[in-house]
Amino acid sequence: MLSSTLSRNRKYDQDHEIWEHLKQAIADCSGFKQWQSRRQTTDHDSSLLDQQVRCYLRETLETLAY
Repeated sequence: MLSSTLSRNRKYDQDHEIWEHLKQAIADCSGFKQWQSRRQTTDHDSSLLDQQVRCYLRETLETLAY
């Protein structure tokens, strides 16, 4: 049981690290910066940036779905 818990924790840590790197890469791209400027927000507060990147990805995927 302990090994499965440790394995899940390790997986979570890896996923979290991947998301942090991906989020930063997206935040640095020109498309995201243009998206931010259209919304007149450039706040890079960590929790707000997380929400912004998720919203940007959602809107981008919705656009691509059409």
